[in-house]
Amino acid sequence: MKLLRRLGCLVLAAALVLAYGAYRLAAPYEGFKAETFVEFPRGTSTEDIAGLLAQAGVVRGRWDFLLARAIDSDRVLQAGEYHFDRPASAFEVVDRLARGDVFYYTLVAPEGTNTFDLAQTAAQTGLFTADAFLAAARNPAMIRDLDPRAPSLEGYLFPNTYKLGRHTTAEALCRMMTEKFREVWRGLDSSADVHDTVTLASMVEREAKLPEERPLIAAVFKNRLRIGMKLDCDPTTVYAALLEGRYRGTIYRSDLDSDNAYNTYRHDGLPPGPIANPGLASLRAALHPAVSDALYFVARPDGSGGHAFSSDLTSHNAATERYRRGKK
Repeated sequence: MKLLRRLGCLVLAAALVLAYGAYRLAAPYEGFKAETFVEFPRGTSTEDIAGLLAQAGVVRGRWDFLLARAIDSDRVLQAGEYHFDRPASAFEVVDRLARGDVFYYTLVAPEGTNTFDLAQTAAQTGLFTADAFLAAARNPAMIRDLDPRAPSLEGYLFPNTYKLGRHTTAEALCRMMTEKFREVWRGLDSSADVHDTVTLASMVEREAKLPEERPLIAAVFKNRLRIGMKLDCDPTTVYAALLEGRYRGTIYRSDLDSDNAYNTYRHDGLPPGPIANPGLASLRAALHPAVSDALYFVARPDGSGGHAFSSDLTSHNAATERYRRGKK
């Protein structure tokens, strides 16, 4: 009987220990006073992860995490930086690391944005200033092997959605974006001149409102280049004003008369470099323009974003007059 009592006590004690352990591992814990970040570089051992979490106050102790991990040992813990701002159990912490729920900022770079647009968007993350991004984007070193004539990284900061860590620098973001451009350019499998293609594509991107018109707009510019006709592209005039810090939200006569090399109303041929960052569709349009003899285009007055294309000045003037009447 005594032996049975002792065995019963041991079983009860073990059950209590297990129950307490299960409660401890499942109970939310918050040993930090403010939000905290814990980073696990690639290759960090489970023991070191447990120690860093305990040190940061994310778990009660390293053994809590190690026990929870032993119970859930099938999944791989993911490296990265994690953000903790509320109580969590050891089981929840293990689950987050196994899911790779790492912390990052999301930066969306739409097609046709230029470095000035991107600088403002990137600055909103608080990681660096707009001026820091502009300074990094003005240095073409990381793209010079692909385009020796690039005056900056404009055109090569490929439109995409990017995930940024808390320690991402302006230079690192530019490298992400130019690497994405390289990937896309390789996929196009083209032997065309990169500089001229991206410059033309950037103009197409800024002019086109309807996807189906990109090849047509590219054809107009190509036709003009072929016969030595000025491109007269409004977005290049805007970009010239942006570079000189005098853009006022609309195009003035002084902008059209500017002698800036990017002003295609004053200078023949393509501008010195891209005026924005084109997407894949505009790059394809620049490489494969539509078959067309059009030399002009003007917006249609119906608000669709579409254009009327003309091959002679008389037809273009008539389309322009229709646009003006329609706007009135």
